Amino acid sequence: MPARVVKLKNSEDLRDVVHLAVEALSAGKIVAIPTETVYGIAASALNEQAVDRLLQIKHRPPGKPLAFAVKSLEDALDYVPDLSRLARRLGRRGWPGPLTLVLEDNHPDSVIQRLPQAVRRATVCSGTVGLRVPEHPTTLQILRLLAGPIVLTSANISGQQDLVDGQQVVDHLGDEIDLILDDGKSVYGKASSVVKVTGNQYELLRAGVLGESALKRMTGFMALVVCTGNTCRSPMGEALLKKQLASQLGCSIDELESHGVTIASAGIAAAVGSPPSLQSVEVMSRLGLDISAYRSQPVTDQLIRSADAILTLTANHKRAIVSRWPDAVSRTHTIRLDGRDISDPIGMPVDVYQNCAEQMDEHLRGWVEKLAPEIDVQKRADGDEN
Repeated sequence: MPARVVKLKNSEDLRDVVHLAVEALSAGKIVAIPTETVYGIAASALNEQAVDRLLQIKHRPPGKPLAFAVKSLEDALDYVPDLSRLARRLGRRGWPGPLTLVLEDNHPDSVIQRLPQAVRRATVCSGTVGLRVPEHPTTLQILRLLAGPIVLTSANISGQQDLVDGQQVVDHLGDEIDLILDDGKSVYGKASSVVKVTGNQYELLRAGVLGESALKRMTGFMALVVCTGNTCRSPMGEALLKKQLASQLGCSIDELESHGVTIASAGIAAAVGSPPSLQSVEVMSRLGLDISAYRSQPVTDQLIRSADAILTLTANHKRAIVSRWPDAVSRTHTIRLDGRDISDPIGMPVDVYQNCAEQMDEHLRGWVEKLAPEIDVQKRADGDEN
């Protein structure tokens, strides 16, 4: 029987489409779903007959395991409870998105251990498992509503070209699968990048959408300094932290990014593009730091997701971030190691700004030592064990 084809762009209510796909997968059917990369075919990982059928449709050779589609980094912890720092960093920055992580599968509490044996054979190879969070709104909704895990692989027959359009899936697999969700052409039209992470080292197994240069940026360390308006304290904090880390790494400030280190600042209530206060510029210039070209920016989802450490000027800033982004709680701290505030000098004389900068500089020295293990992740990822 030919597959049922649902064109997403013609659907009056996508919630009905999501429920249709969830019911089909739960019933052991094979469903083609859109992603931002290429089309995939999915089956419930709780149903070994469905997974075996998917393997036959795919003509998947032995030794090429299927990946799991998960809905978030937090969900991935059910599969790999002891994710390394580097794997968490890649997950935060690359998911949802065109990134498949191949991770060590050796934890007794992994949900994979509770799956049927035939499914484990189809998904685990040489002690590793692949995880992917597709960046497609309908597919993510399906994942969020499913009661159990699903396996996902590209919709093409093994060894043939990727299928990047819903009609291509109909033409190639319309007589073999049960349901096709057609959303037209994929955004990228190119497969996800496959990255193997072992501890805090990574290896690019397949260069898809993301190449080596993108991965190097994604594996680097990033700290975010946060105040209110991002015109006084946090630009000074950013400059001071850059100076200290450059000294620690034995490089110039301009060379930090080539060492895998990025420092940024933002404000909880910042406008876009405001210059730093004149007093901040003057105080930093006394230390040989030029922040005159800096322009303010608000705190965003992307900044929070990317930051390995979020250093706030006050406890209220910390509470505001954790309230809006609960997942960032373990990465969010006040600059002052005792948890107290560094007061806003806005509108005050230069000597007040000077005192503010000195306080930040003192406490940031302690943070440079605390952040060393996070920065060291990038060194090992690049193969530098020194």
